[in-house]
Amino acid sequence: MTLEQIASCVAGYDPNALPVAQAREFIARLVPTVRGIESVAIRSALGRVLARDVISTIAVPAADNSAMDGYALRGSELSAESASRFRVVGKGYAGDAAGATVGVGECVRIMTGAVMPPGLDTVVPQEFVQVDRDADDGRAEGERISVPPGIVRSGDNRRLAGEDLARGEPALRTGRVLRPADLGMLASLGQAEAPVFRRLRVAFFSTGNELRSIGEPLPPGGVYDSNRYTLWGMLQRLGVVELLDFGVVPDDPDALRRTFAEAAAAADAVITSGGVSVGEADHTKQVMAELGDVLFWRIAMRPGRPMAIGRIGEAVLFGLPGNPVAVMVTFYAFVRDALLAMSGAKLEPLPMLRAACSSAIRKKPGRTEYQRGIVSRDERGEWRVAITGSQGSGILRSMSEANGLVVLHHEQGNVAAGEAVDVLPFEGLI
Repeated sequence: MTLEQIASCVAGYDPNALPVAQAREFIARLVPTVRGIESVAIRSALGRVLARDVISTIAVPAADNSAMDGYALRGSELSAESASRFRVVGKGYAGDAAGATVGVGECVRIMTGAVMPPGLDTVVPQEFVQVDRDADDGRAEGERISVPPGIVRSGDNRRLAGEDLARGEPALRTGRVLRPADLGMLASLGQAEAPVFRRLRVAFFSTGNELRSIGEPLPPGGVYDSNRYTLWGMLQRLGVVELLDFGVVPDDPDALRRTFAEAAAAADAVITSGGVSVGEADHTKQVMAELGDVLFWRIAMRPGRPMAIGRIGEAVLFGLPGNPVAVMVTFYAFVRDALLAMSGAKLEPLPMLRAACSSAIRKKPGRTEYQRGIVSRDERGEWRVAITGSQGSGILRSMSEANGLVVLHHEQGNVAAGEAVDVLPFEGLI
């Protein structure tokens, strides 16, 4: 979808109050997906996006095997009314080949993971068995065991060949962000490498004459730039990006023009903070529009109303507000999913939990609000959330103290104390 088409769609909404859901939809249509693919060792694949389906070339497990330590036997020989007796004729360990055929009334002492001998289909856990060991030598062979009735059913405690994965079955699908269990899955198939999309190159910088980097003296009215460090942390947690930090850029047309051009030439996406809201220096918006094709939106949300989206050259541009909390909220509301989509990831909705709000919240329908909250369990084990005091968009401490965002949806109104609300937990996100 082109910017012109998106602009036409946006024209159907209040230009000063584009709903969050529509903004997310338009961004999803705008962003491209990277095409480069590389093969990496599985220990380097954590958090990367799988570029091709992984098809199992083997059955996992390769043969029927025992799910626990016990005794392997034929389930058809178990009595439902009285104890069943078997003679132990051998042992089976994980890694051993299947033993010889076991006769009627016989069983095998077997360990977890050991291949089931031919004809045997049931494992009785060792703790359920009474063992009568021959007194002469104490060996397992020659033991007799007694199995109480009703302890197990035929087929219990046996893993079937191909139960986990059949040969030719897809093990992992394209677009999956690889997690620790996926690395184990690849290893179980004997794959030393994984085909993944190349990392997305993301350039980011802050704008503003008042900003100073850490280590520089603060002039009157100056502030240290926190947004770049916050953005760096959020981008790092994505795991699919290669970061290019362009520092702090003053509100100077030539400096902005030069930085935007260099960042767009080097990256797939450019993220800026500051310079997109009404009343700020006009240079940032002016340079954005001069160098690229950019839309400036006022989104029906709080915090984080102003935002820019567009392209400069081949790079996608995300112009975020300058206030620290607004930067984080707009990143999680819009940019996070957009970057994952650009990285080739199949998007999944972020999980939310329902928690009782400890205090009343005033809210007007017609915009989405994100309140910083602390989620905990009460004495009954139920989730509750308390708001972290002042919710100003410049109060970064409110985000640092919080462990989740209370999401008050577009059409939602006032919240009463004790009313359940949606909460987006930070764990796994921030």
